[in-house]
Amino acid sequence: MGKCVIFCAAGFDALAEPIRSGDYVIAADGGLRHTDALGLHPDAILGDFDSLGYVPDDASVFPVEKDDTDAMLAIRRGLQLGFREFLLYGSLDGPRLDHTVANFQALQYLCEHNAWGYLTGSTQIATVVQNGSLHFPAGCSGILSVFCLGPAATGVTLEGLYYPLKDATLTPGFPLGVSNHFTQSAASIDVKCGSLLVLWDRINGFPVRKQYHA
Repeated sequence: MGKCVIFCAAGFDALAEPIRSGDYVIAADGGLRHTDALGLHPDAILGDFDSLGYVPDDASVFPVEKDDTDAMLAIRRGLQLGFREFLLYGSLDGPRLDHTVANFQALQYLCEHNAWGYLTGSTQIATVVQNGSLHFPAGCSGILSVFCLGPAATGVTLEGLYYPLKDATLTPGFPLGVSNHFTQSAASIDVKCGSLLVLWDRINGFPVRKQYHA
């Protein structure tokens, strides 16, 4: 099965990787502008359409007053269809900081449903790793930051980075993992128990992910 590729309404400039056969493309509200600009016909269009300003043909329309953001509606749709890897564009560079934080929480939601996702911005990528690890190849450069998301994350090991850690505990009350750096060596982020929000420069692409248990 391919990826669920979701286009949200915030800033977007280019794909990080091609849309492949088997991928399922969702335009969430104003994300339809991005798929139109790319000449893509999304497999699904959904949202409350307060950002887009009109209701497209064949769209699934939801009320403005609802619990889910449009991004969460799209994530739920992808999970219902059986997708486990999600790539969200237009989800990291918007003017609404509250929506960016909501998207961080959406990454955690995916992990709690035996899936994972990436927010892909113009210069950075963000993901959540829960009870698992991320592995970057040699040659990566720039900043990588790690934050505890939720209760304390234990068994945190960072290798191949400027500031290494070994079997450490990170808490949500202190940003110990901010502003780390790649060193051109192969790098890994490992958490035995708990969730880490990880952000890095988009130029380094997507890591290999390993999961310990669901």
